[in-house]
Amino acid sequence: MAMFWIKSLHLIFVISWFAGLFYLPRIFVNLAMETDANATTRLLMMARKLYRFMTILAVPALLFGIWLLSFGFGQGPGNGWLHAKLALVVLLVGYHHACGRLLRKFEDGRNVRSHRWYRWFNEVPTVLMFAIVILVVVKPF
Repeated sequence: MAMFWIKSLHLIFVISWFAGLFYLPRIFVNLAMETDANATTRLLMMARKLYRFMTILAVPALLFGIWLLSFGFGQGPGNGWLHAKLALVVLLVGYHHACGRLLRKFEDGRNVRSHRWYRWFNEVPTVLMFAIVILVVVKPF
């Protein structure tokens, strides 16, 4: 019974974390196009608050995931999907940190990337989400 609660909390925090991962790069698109100083200040404030909040959400998402592993979830033969999923989660955490670095560049006025680049960057969590969900549900290997 406890595993179902932990799995539910894991999913709730993962979904919430992904909401931030989808939206923050969208703010970067707007920041890369913005020329008005007041609008830039407002967007930077939004981005800072969102990054802080999504970091807070990522921590329990990861901790509940680790807790699920302690129940033996996904262990044993025929669970190669879990290793692939964990590799993608590592990439997702790296993406999260890359967002933090990009935010600092915007704050320091050192952004050199175009809004088109950020539009493509914005697609990374979507691709990772598709792959992770398919691995968890289909368990192809």
